[in-house]
Amino acid sequence: MTDPITIAVLQNRLSAIAEEMGEAMLRTAYSQILNSSRDFSIALIDARCRLIAQADHIPVHVGAMSWAAKAIAGRFPSPAPDDVYLLNDPYRGGSHLPDLTIFVPVFAGDALMFWSAVRAHHSDIGGATHGAYNPAATEIWHEGLRLPPMRLTENGVLREDLLEMLALNVRHPRDFRGDLAAQIGAARLGEQRLAAVIREFGGETLSASIEAMLDTAERHARRIVSEWADGVYDGEAVLDDDGFDRKDIVVRARVTKQGSDVTIDLSGSDPQVTGFVNSSHANTQSAVTMAFAFLLDPDIAKNDGAFRPLTVTLKEGTIVWAREGAPVTMCTSHCSNEIIEAIIVALAKACPERVTGGWGRRLRIALTGTDPRTGRRFIWHMFQARPGGGGSAAGDGYSTIGEWHSAGGIKFGSIEVAETRFPLVFETHEYRPGSAGDGQYRGGYGGDMRLRVEAAGVTCANTAGEGVVHGARGINGGQDGAPHDYTLLAPGAAPRKLKSKEVNVPVPTGSVIHVRSGGGGGWGDPALRDAAARRADEAEGLA
Repeated sequence: MTDPITIAVLQNRLSAIAEEMGEAMLRTAYSQILNSSRDFSIALIDARCRLIAQADHIPVHVGAMSWAAKAIAGRFPSPAPDDVYLLNDPYRGGSHLPDLTIFVPVFAGDALMFWSAVRAHHSDIGGATHGAYNPAATEIWHEGLRLPPMRLTENGVLREDLLEMLALNVRHPRDFRGDLAAQIGAARLGEQRLAAVIREFGGETLSASIEAMLDTAERHARRIVSEWADGVYDGEAVLDDDGFDRKDIVVRARVTKQGSDVTIDLSGSDPQVTGFVNSSHANTQSAVTMAFAFLLDPDIAKNDGAFRPLTVTLKEGTIVWAREGAPVTMCTSHCSNEIIEAIIVALAKACPERVTGGWGRRLRIALTGTDPRTGRRFIWHMFQARPGGGGSAAGDGYSTIGEWHSAGGIKFGSIEVAETRFPLVFETHEYRPGSAGDGQYRGGYGGDMRLRVEAAGVTCANTAGEGVVHGARGINGGQDGAPHDYTLLAPGAAPRKLKSKEVNVPVPTGSVIHVRSGGGGGWGDPALRDAAARRADEAEGLA
């Protein structure tokens, strides 16, 4: 039997490896979406495809990576040392096409022991439009390159023919190659660090310690769940539309809590839709895992053991599990956020002190045009002016923290760096007054940003997201956050409201895009809010 000190040392050692891999990825990636906004994640997965350790990156990534590992293991049951594997296909263990996942196997002797995994969101993945999000897509082939589980190496050497084929099919091949190389480097770093742990402690001791880590996390999670009220609870969350003919699309969660077990049934959700807000199976599994994790203690180890109390029921052909071929690129944001929200609303009746108000929706803008300083084409993804997070029993929500699916893991990055790298000027970037949902503890404020575009000629903008109709949900009597409000102010033209799903919107040089992002949902009865807290909001001009 492994002693508790060894178990604790190894658990922290594995977490440190994941964190170091993340730092390597951050410092070597080429594109701003990775080296500034940090849209990537790290996972250490064992040979049984169980999540063992992760770093604090993007929850919606990590929750799906075990499914990706199962797809890799199914296609390559006998991986070889020094090999590198890749996938992105949402119907083959991926979540959506822009997220490419690299796997490197790690061995103890001749036995596979770990997968060192790095998932990263690439700035472009081909398809019909720039920036990887295509609101006009009606099938996945409109969205970009589909990569099933594949081996990038031959006898441990990267295959240049495959890399060239991939790079030729994206709009920014240099960034694509650089970002993929950063992923491979980070995964190989994880392989080296894990190999050192295996040499130091031995495979047998490490395996026994991992089982103890998972069992401890399970006991911790079950202890928490057992304190919730038993019962069957229902919750709903609503998407604005699919960009085509469907409006007010409903995700329905029926949650059964019995003892220390939780069953989440999403099979009553609306049928899949024409547009790209459908979810892949792995992505929905991840969203359910996130919702459950958000209700546990912050210090619990977020590994496979912590999620053993959870059972998930889905129905193929619904918005939460689309049939193969449907477009799904928006799913890591929406309907992920709505899946989480429906579950949180349901469980608010069982554990009201643990739930939070809704977090703001994601409404991204991707610009492409020509930088007059270099004459080169650029693609810029908006990560600024993020929405507010939900209030909770612990206090007011965080302002401009982002959405539920990233939980603060995605950063908006440096304004100055963005202005240096792209032909953009941020005229304002501040909190949006009045956007937070009221409550005993209000939601966080959204952002108010005026972005001037100074590209050569006309720039094209795509919008992709949700939340111009339905704001973040208030909880336990709290009020909803304000919805998004985006406006294009082109020189000499009337103001134009931007919809949440548009392609190829012309943006003349000198135009200002005015972004007013939504706030987080409030928690608790607004009548119970502390008077001093209200005065503070008023003094800052935010009430």
